[in-house]
Amino acid sequence: MSIRDRFFKAMRRESAAYVPFEFSLCPSLHEEFSRRTGKKDYASYFSFPVRSIAPGFLGKGERFTKYFEQAGKKGFSINPEWGMGHMAGSIAHFTHMVSPLTHAASLRDIMEYPLPDPGKDYDWNPIGDKVENIKNSGLIAVAPMEFTLFELSWYIRGMEQFMIDLLTAPDLAEALLDRICTIRCETARRYAAAGYDVLRLGDDVSTQLDTMISPAQYRHFIKPRLKKVIDAAKAIRPEILIFYHGDGNLQRIIPDLIEAGVEILNPVQPECMDPVEIKKLYGDKLSFWGTLGTQTTMPFGTADEVRRVCREMIEKVGRGGGLFLAPTHVLEPEVPFENIEAFIETVTEYNQNHDP
Repeated sequence: MSIRDRFFKAMRRESAAYVPFEFSLCPSLHEEFSRRTGKKDYASYFSFPVRSIAPGFLGKGERFTKYFEQAGKKGFSINPEWGMGHMAGSIAHFTHMVSPLTHAASLRDIMEYPLPDPGKDYDWNPIGDKVENIKNSGLIAVAPMEFTLFELSWYIRGMEQFMIDLLTAPDLAEALLDRICTIRCETARRYAAAGYDVLRLGDDVSTQLDTMISPAQYRHFIKPRLKKVIDAAKAIRPEILIFYHGDGNLQRIIPDLIEAGVEILNPVQPECMDPVEIKKLYGDKLSFWGTLGTQTTMPFGTADEVRRVCREMIEKVGRGGGLFLAPTHVLEPEVPFENIEAFIETVTEYNQNHDP
């Protein structure tokens, strides 16, 4: 049976014989990987079953310079698609985000902000062939569209100001959300038409204690727009799998995500949600992508502890299918490379022992 077949059986909860897996490395760990292996592409080296690919952006970032007094300063850059500013930080690869619309005062300010055109500003021409090449290689083509609505809105508006808008100026919040939603719907349609297997959506709407906005606010401002994006993709390609990323404790809105059309939940952060309990509650409706802690097990556990936790997740969360085992976020510099190897060895051994 091909990896593609095994992947879909796992994600559609039809079989537990295969556990897909992946991870993302921070720059310093990527350098360590290259030093150890002489390779650059760790996804190919470790035989990850998925590949993420997006159309190239053709637009220019100069249209955003008027929004920043820091423009042109050393260490300051502007995201050319959406206009967020970034000032270089002092730790590893982290930056300080500067939001361009923090001081916007009117609906006109929101409506005139130069968001990207999903058709004209992206190079869609080669995407169909690239997706087909991924699939012909026996791999899964993933369309990246995280920070779908909520996150992108506060990236642009500023978190504090966007939260204030939700309570005191909902017309401004909804105008920005609607503009972004229109773009996301068109992008989702294009991804679906290109033949992608998985559409990655997501918004970090939670802290590790609870949602940052109330479930009622989520249902009013975010859920119906998320459903529009999902429906747009499904109308073109019904079989595309809908992945949703949300760090933190989002237990109170998991039923809403299911109702909106989410099929795979990520990352199921074990520091604030019990993946085994979440599996018991929602495993008949959701598959789970993640579950391996990047605040606990991966940086601070021993290699043997990594193996133990991986086996537990495979046995309990993967029971009956529905587990894509992965660290819950980018692996940062504190993670010993031996723990990465332990993760790979454990899931690879399981899959080899269950290869039909």
